[in-house]
Amino acid sequence: MTGQEHTDQGQRMPRLVRLYIVQCLIGFGLSAVFTALLMYFNVAGLRALMMSTQGGFMALFLLFFFNGLVFAGVQFAISIMRMAEPEGGGDGGWRDPLVLHEPVAVPVAVKEKAAGPQRPFQA
Repeated sequence: MTGQEHTDQGQRMPRLVRLYIVQCLIGFGLSAVFTALLMYFNVAGLRALMMSTQGGFMALFLLFFFNGLVFAGVQFAISIMRMAEPEGGGDGGWRDPLVLHEPVAVPVAVKEKAAGPQRPFQA
């Protein structure tokens, strides 16, 4: 190859991709805990229903998988939103001082008095 050679050795994964993978793993871990708790406490008879039907294990997997997608998406969204820098220089939290300004009266000149109620436009 001429010019700059491309090697896979020593290249690191981009930070955003690494962050996404970590947040997905956390989300699916939370989904596993959530699904296990649903099964353990038999919420709304869900465990009894899944174990008594023929496709119960498929339903269990789909419950885990789709909850994992939701939890992973929420995890990633929260981590991305926490990366934002505040616009005002402060941290944007509750401890920032609240600046209140007193209302200011501005005089407005009036040329003539209104004649009365105006009639709406008629076609």
